[in-house]
Amino acid sequence: MAQSADRLGRYLEDELGSCCDEDVQQRLTELESLGEGLHGLDVLSALANETRYRLVRALVATDGELCVCELNALSDVSESGLSHALSKLADAGLVASRTEGRWKHYRATTRAVALVTVLDGTFDE
Repeated sequence: MAQSADRLGRYLEDELGSCCDEDVQQRLTELESLGEGLHGLDVLSALANETRYRLVRALVATDGELCVCELNALSDVSESGLSHALSKLADAGLVASRTEGRWKHYRATTRAVALVTVLDGTFDE
């Protein structure tokens, strides 16, 4: 970290004409806040698995909700595998769920709809 702070200090000195430790610290704080808003890796990781991608696409195509038993029929994974896949998708903000009695229903989030729309568009080209 010290090496990157030194390098950043040299850069700021070139840009500003002069630089002090406070300038470097202020810029480091600004850069850290930029990194906090980047959540793309969890989403990409969630979609990188074929089962999870197929589940999201099915939910987007449904334009509504599917019961977990319906999603199980669509996938060739165990109930445990399905639960894990849906949990990973929920953690990434791609699916939301609600429980009705003993049944759990899932739907695609707006984030999932946007991503699948973009990804499907790139595959058509």
